[in-house]
Amino acid sequence: MHLKPFRSVIIAASLGVSLMTGLASSASAQNQDAQQLRLRGSIVESSDTMLKVKTREGQTVDVTLAPGFNVSGVTNASVADIKPGDYVGIASLPKVGGGDGALEVLIFPPALKGAGEGSFGWDLKPNSTMTNATVADAVKGVEGRTVTVTYHGQEKTIAIPEGTPVVTFAPATQADLKPGAVVFIPAEKDAGGAIMAHRIVVGTNGVVPPM
Repeated sequence: MHLKPFRSVIIAASLGVSLMTGLASSASAQNQDAQQLRLRGSIVESSDTMLKVKTREGQTVDVTLAPGFNVSGVTNASVADIKPGDYVGIASLPKVGGGDGALEVLIFPPALKGAGEGSFGWDLKPNSTMTNATVADAVKGVEGRTVTVTYHGQEKTIAIPEGTPVVTFAPATQADLKPGAVVFIPAEKDAGGAIMAHRIVVGTNGVVPPM
């Protein structure tokens, strides 16, 4: 599988940093009072400037689309596509016997290498973390597949159980933001409760964002 960067490297880099760290865009980062949040759910209604999204928690919220917002999709990949030197984002949970087990894996296109590097709390599941790092080694061991990654001089080994979603980014457009589509939205909520999104990851061709 050949990983394809977005048509615009600048858009791709901005998307990767914001998605995987929860950081606001350069324009919205000036609002220090905005609450950063990540929405996961399906689109109920859509227009040129607004989405109505039913979240996984069961709430229905209105999301304003910021001027110039970006849209991305995801496409299936596999553990076999992960090579030493690749840059990945892995959501994981601590394992009972020690170490971490992956919940999902995102293989970044080369243009996004280094975006949001580090390991930090994530809200895919309680106590989960997101690790954005370079693959130091990819092996198959007795207990299943594991990937060793490095970031900021640290090293972490994460097991990837069979059935774990492994994806990479794919092109998408606003036309894909239609009722029923599954979305992952890093957004911000202002003091008045209004939610705005600068970028959206949408499920296409039967592949949904696993983040």
